[in-house]
Amino acid sequence: MADRSSPILSSSLDPVGEQWDDLRRVGHEMLDEMFDNLMTLREQRVWQPLPDTIREGFRHTDVPREGQDVHAFAKAFREEVLPYSVGNRHPGFMGWVHGGGTPVGMLAEMLAGGLNANLGGRDHAPVEVERMVLRWAVALMGMPDTASGILVTGSSMANFIAVIVASRAVEGGLALRNSGVGLRPLVGYAATSAHGCVSRAFDLAGLGSEALRLVPVDKDFRMDTAALQEMIAADRKAGREPFLVVGTAGTVDVGAIDPLDEIGAIAREEKLWFHVDGAFGALARLSERFAASLATIGQADSLAFDFHKWAQVPYDAGCILVRDAQKHAAAFAQNLNYLSREDRGLAAGAPWFCDFGPDLSRGFRALKVWATLSVYGTQRLGHMVERCCDVAQYLAARVDREPTLELMAPVTLDIVCFRLVATGMTDEDADVFNGEIVKDVQESGLAAPSTTRINGRLVIRAAIVNHRTQEEDVDRLVDTVLACAERRRSGGA
Repeated sequence: MADRSSPILSSSLDPVGEQWDDLRRVGHEMLDEMFDNLMTLREQRVWQPLPDTIREGFRHTDVPREGQDVHAFAKAFREEVLPYSVGNRHPGFMGWVHGGGTPVGMLAEMLAGGLNANLGGRDHAPVEVERMVLRWAVALMGMPDTASGILVTGSSMANFIAVIVASRAVEGGLALRNSGVGLRPLVGYAATSAHGCVSRAFDLAGLGSEALRLVPVDKDFRMDTAALQEMIAADRKAGREPFLVVGTAGTVDVGAIDPLDEIGAIAREEKLWFHVDGAFGALARLSERFAASLATIGQADSLAFDFHKWAQVPYDAGCILVRDAQKHAAAFAQNLNYLSREDRGLAAGAPWFCDFGPDLSRGFRALKVWATLSVYGTQRLGHMVERCCDVAQYLAARVDREPTLELMAPVTLDIVCFRLVATGMTDEDADVFNGEIVKDVQESGLAAPSTTRINGRLVIRAAIVNHRTQEEDVDRLVDTVLACAERRRSGGA
């Protein structure tokens, strides 16, 4: 008779006997290596290109038929992945609005993986943890305690959910769940500076990206509310049906904050759904310095933001809050036999999170949010937000002092856009020059800015979102930019 305890014949994937001890040792070694890696980030390169040999190995390795020793997996991760990640943990990473993560968040992610809870629904402790985290988010953002919410992958999904809820909240809108949106000429509004995921949300919602009207911005890159009112009036006159206006708290290009007070007032007057995309800027409310300027967020009908940006929660951890929980649920809830809700037992605890978004299978994102907020506290996180903004102002001042650099936009929060003055070049050649400098800086491993376009010109963009970034890091960025520029000008590139 076959030995049913054999790891080869057993259907269980758990270790057997002493294999547990071996796995424990490997696990502790990997955890210690990650702590050591985090402790020595400043000694490492911000980013380095993935070698072709490793890239080709990933692209041409066949699906494993036989399992390998866990030590081999640990070695492959250590040598082929860890040194070549995107670099956003590093204090020199400033290119995109990525949080840096924390050791506490890393531990919470590990625990969530071990628990392997599905938060689509049912009655269990992880669901209550997410409800607690959402209740905290509602309080932090100044929304009423009757508001609903859900944790999602990020603000792209959060904005998509907001567009869906807003379109179903119009008169007769719930019928769209069955009939589709083709017969309703719904249109919405956002500034030209709005994140591209808002346009994509209109596309995915079946409204079409052209149904999102892009409103001009003023000299400070904030939505022009007079233009907004004119566009609403023109659309109504043309027989279209305005239903939504999106204000941005922290634009992706320059970090500007739209005039949310004015936009909210127009939305109320025009009976439009008022949504705020606060992907990173909403969390500036954690700071006493910025809370007042973002007070209107609490008056929004819905709000999207990311814990994985300024709150430093590991990816991914986005959030959507909706003022009217009934309208939120009405846009997504389903009655299915295999998802019946009971008054007790494991199928109790309705409403479930699958009633508030498109996902039935959902991971335990709330654990790392809970860990981060409870261990560090909102006061410390608010101070961290202020420090990021202080470092951004320091960078802006440094740029102003350099004769070969120019600041290209006001610094509202933590994003600094600047450009090398390319004397004797056309604007197009200067764009190419600045773009090449950014790639040079990234490949140096000393800093990682990115680019964007301001008034049609390509600029260097530094977003100070990482809690580890200090003045010395932005000085290194500027020094490296200047050194790379000088090398190119002298023909050394």
